[in-house]
Amino acid sequence: MLEKIKEFAGDFFVTGDPLIYGADVSIALALISIITVLTYFKKWGWLWREWLTTVDHKRIGIMYIIASILMLFRGGVDALLMRTQIALPDVHFLEPEHYNQIFTTHGVIMILFMAMPLMFGLFNIVVPLQIGARDVAYPFLNSLSFWMFFFGAMLFNMSFVIGGSPDAGWLSYAPLSELSHSPGVGQDFYIWGIQISGIGSLATGINFIVTILKMRAPGMKLMQMPMFSWSVLSSCVTIIFAFPILTVTLALLFLDRYLGAHFFTLDGGGNPMMYVNLIWMWGHPEVYIVVLPAFGIYSEIVATFSKKKLFGYKSMVFAMMIISVLSFFTWLHHFFTMGSGADVNAFFAITTMLIAIPTGVKVFNWLFTMFRGRITFSTPMMWTIAFIPCFVIGGMTGVLLSVAPADFQFHNSYFLIAHFHQVLIGGVAFGYFAGLYYWWPKMFGFKLNEKLGKWAFWLWNIGFYVCFMPQYFLGLDGMTRRVSEYSWDMGWGPLNLVSTIGGFLMGIGFLFQVWQIAHSIKFMERDTTGDPWNGRTLEWSIPSPAPLYNFATLPQVQNQDDWWEDKQRKANGLPSTKKPQPLEPIHMPKNSAIPFIMSVCWFVAGFGFVFDWLIFAIPGMIGVFICLLARSFSYDTDYYIPVDEIKRTEAALRGAN
Repeated sequence: MLEKIKEFAGDFFVTGDPLIYGADVSIALALISIITVLTYFKKWGWLWREWLTTVDHKRIGIMYIIASILMLFRGGVDALLMRTQIALPDVHFLEPEHYNQIFTTHGVIMILFMAMPLMFGLFNIVVPLQIGARDVAYPFLNSLSFWMFFFGAMLFNMSFVIGGSPDAGWLSYAPLSELSHSPGVGQDFYIWGIQISGIGSLATGINFIVTILKMRAPGMKLMQMPMFSWSVLSSCVTIIFAFPILTVTLALLFLDRYLGAHFFTLDGGGNPMMYVNLIWMWGHPEVYIVVLPAFGIYSEIVATFSKKKLFGYKSMVFAMMIISVLSFFTWLHHFFTMGSGADVNAFFAITTMLIAIPTGVKVFNWLFTMFRGRITFSTPMMWTIAFIPCFVIGGMTGVLLSVAPADFQFHNSYFLIAHFHQVLIGGVAFGYFAGLYYWWPKMFGFKLNEKLGKWAFWLWNIGFYVCFMPQYFLGLDGMTRRVSEYSWDMGWGPLNLVSTIGGFLMGIGFLFQVWQIAHSIKFMERDTTGDPWNGRTLEWSIPSPAPLYNFATLPQVQNQDDWWEDKQRKANGLPSTKKPQPLEPIHMPKNSAIPFIMSVCWFVAGFGFVFDWLIFAIPGMIGVFICLLARSFSYDTDYYIPVDEIKRTEAALRGAN
């Protein structure tokens, strides 16, 4: 019996690598610490009532952001492990199989489990406040979306220590992801982790489209809406068309692996190129899904810190919606090298070049907004200014890659790696960092330390260029992607060493951000105004942090940048044009445990499907069905906040601010 247990444990847990053992110890210590702290301070009930069962969009947004920061740490460590392996020739720090696993998990985590939740966190924090709403359209669905994402991410991350990580690349091309090439469970962790979290992402897209279209404040027309809310709308429209493609693609791959279907296997009559087409029909719009909200963030910050109305508002709106549409017509440029034919390559080369036009329009709009503005160089604005040259370089190299003959030379090289990170770090990560700094006081009621923030800014930016500029030259010199080891005679050592130093500089920049948050919590610079940046949009018209109901009375909107216009009237001694509204009881949703429990059931079912253990899969799916049934028969789902309580809350908030 003991031998059987040892044999099972040896197959079930990942063994033989000191890095994995270190991860095991770290996970165990973290769990013990969390349980000890919650038990010692008797916070289990508080955790359940205030966070695990909440449907408040602001708290859900904070949980998304915390999860994304943890995933940034995990994905960043993966990146540094890879850079350490290839810092010099003939390094034997990682085994080739482990290296393949790490570059696979790095890509998945950074795109799906870092950028996406950070984006959704800002959606939740900002959009209802910007459009003058008291919550999102579907609070229950919003909570379910978060927990589906969270448990999908946890299922994927378990593969690091249980069963083994996937190693077929972050998009898991067939046939590498088929049973013939990936017989272990790592690929099944990939499928079910992304499937479960993807359902949450699709639900979020639906939720915010309805919220923006149906819950704007009285008088707020679409063409008066803040630019960040427009960027969210364009991103969510893309989500609801792109994510079903991902869901179907991974379902077909699972059927190949689990039931012996042959959708993507040549010897069974399938076609692996169908997988490549399907995954990029989702994958390229996904790039724009995460970058469009960053464009909205830059638009808000540039206008605020330049103290000017955003230049070319309508052209910005049209540019984002055009990008949302064109993003579905560029997917094939990811595999020009696969013999699609001259006509097909030409079509997708042209569409790829066309999408650069609306992107360039936005850059000029931001520059013209700053032109002759009274610019304040606070941390959010610094990240925004740093983004522009970085993204322009990324865009130019992207246009270069859209030329099919050139792409034949660059495609499988480090030139493409540099371009991809130039766009996603310089465009997406910089944008979300800027947004975090900008809206942090609204989330928590205090500002982040500017001095430490600027140290983090310079370390990130210097490290970024030191890391990725050499990779363009490495690519041009012939260094291919996914190389885990190379010889001294290749001549790539010096540039790889420089690139690795840059990666570690970015890692130090991240540590400064963590220090900045900890320092700011200890020495709080309280926001006593609710409007620390002299903002332009409605979220700055209420105290920080916002009360449960957001607005005591719904704002009446008459102009674009209505809060700014109202402040200007008051500064000029003009009377307000808005009629005072009487307080009324506010309708709010009740907390619910069903989203959390249903997501746990999905996690159990996914775990069962990964290992082909029906003893987990069947009860998990039954639990999902019971939760759906329970929700269908839940009638006591809301309540009203009485006027007296609103008055007391407002008095306390205004007194504190």
